[in-house]
Amino acid sequence: MDFLQYLFLFAIGIVSGFLNVMAGGGSTLTLPALIFMGLDSALANGTNRIHIITQNIAAVASFRRQEVHEFQKSLRLTLWALPGAIAGALLAVNVSDALFQKLLGIVLIGTVFTILIPQKPHGPHAGGLSRHREKWIYPAMFGIGFYGGFIQVSVGFLFMAALYHLLKMNLVYVNMHKVTIVLMYMVPALLIFALTGNVNWGLGLVLGAGGAIGGWWAAHASVKGGEKLIRIILAVAIGLMALKLFGAF
Repeated sequence: MDFLQYLFLFAIGIVSGFLNVMAGGGSTLTLPALIFMGLDSALANGTNRIHIITQNIAAVASFRRQEVHEFQKSLRLTLWALPGAIAGALLAVNVSDALFQKLLGIVLIGTVFTILIPQKPHGPHAGGLSRHREKWIYPAMFGIGFYGGFIQVSVGFLFMAALYHLLKMNLVYVNMHKVTIVLMYMVPALLIFALTGNVNWGLGLVLGAGGAIGGWWAAHASVKGGEKLIRIILAVAIGLMALKLFGAF
């Protein structure tokens, strides 16, 4: 593999890291890039987890630097997502390439339609939140965690939809909780992939270096630009995903 290919992967990592933290769908860039470089689906899936971890470490640090953090709430949500993520990762290392790629295609299409559901503006925190709505956040975290451990692609959209609709959070806080939750459950998920020989550390670290830059930048921009900027990036991310699904590129 030559220098230009590593440079390409690094650049993909930056763009993907930015998209993942600001909205979601960055793995629709990284997974095809890794597969294009000769990795099978399971190996690409595991290698991509390095990128997810580094981008979210950088994003969490950036959010904390800007005093946007609620660690106890993030931890409560993670405790529900974590068992699902471990179960999903265990399943992911035991499915065939063909089945994984079919499931990936189905999920991508479903995610686009889910995230296009109209949302009403909310305040920074859950104010006047009904207990009926709130109780669904925990099973939602388990289910999304399972999906994140299994496929991961576009899990950011799912977390954003759940936190925004069920907890009525400001989108800046939605993104902060999203990256914190994903960071904490991704560590054991990566361990499972690594123990089963499904991680290419060289490519993963190159991709992850780019992801850290993109993640830090996205968290900074998220706080400075607020909900308006997040909505713009979210719309662009969904539009690009839709074009990709319909074979535009």
